[in-house]
Amino acid sequence: MALALTERAAQEVKTILQQQDLSLDSIYLRLGAKGGGCSGFTYALDLVDNKGEHDQEYVSHDIRVICDPKSLIYLDGTTLDFKDELMGRGFVFDNPNASGTCGCGNSFCA
Repeated sequence: MALALTERAAQEVKTILQQQDLSLDSIYLRLGAKGGGCSGFTYALDLVDNKGEHDQEYVSHDIRVICDPKSLIYLDGTTLDFKDELMGRGFVFDNPNASGTCGCGNSFCA
C-alpha cells in the first residue's frame, strides 16, 4: 500500500511551506509512529529537508511524503487529512492498522 494525503491536507502543507518560505521541491513531509502516548504509539509529523537511506517515499498531491521502515509497519495505508472545524483545527490520521485510538486522536494502538 502507501501513505497518502487528502487534497485538504496537501493544501495545508503547501500553505505552511509558503508561510515558512520553504520550497515544495526541497522539503519532505515525514510521517512516523513512535512509542508512547496513552494508547501505545504517537503519530509524528514533520517537515524535513533530507531523506534517510531506507525511507520510503510517496508523492501525494505534489507533496513528497517519507516514512522510515519501522513506522511504515504501523502506518502503511494511512491517509493524512486536515480538519478545520468549530471544535478544532489540525491534521488527522486515518490509519487502517490502528485497533484503537485515544480520545484526542494523537495516539493509537496496533
